[in-house]
Amino acid sequence: MDAMSMLKVALWLFLLAAAGGLLMAGIRFGAKRNPPAWIAYAHGLLAAAGLTLLIYGGLALPTLPTPVFGAIWLLLIAAAAGSVLNLFYHWRQLPIPAGLTIAHIVVALLGVAMLFVAVYRTG
Repeated sequence: MDAMSMLKVALWLFLLAAAGGLLMAGIRFGAKRNPPAWIAYAHGLLAAAGLTLLIYGGLALPTLPTPVFGAIWLLLIAAAAGSVLNLFYHWRQLPIPAGLTIAHIVVALLGVAMLFVAVYRTG
């Protein structure tokens, strides 16, 4: 598989993870409770797979386009925030804070948008 195909698959993994994230946000903000653990784990697994493939595919490119580089950094920050949400709140069955959740969502969406631009603007 060539590097650009890896970036496209990574993008689709992030889009699937985003669907789970939307479901979790709906549960958290609509039902005012934490989402089920299995949704959080599936969301994290898809996002981690996407991030791993993104980094590997990015390293396989002869030159790393700036949007891919930016997407990697933003998605690493989003992953760190997601880990905090999971380990410090969800795992301990504490209410997930809205502010950190929104920050996680915004940073992840910016990263996915940058990846989308990099993948579909260049080919």
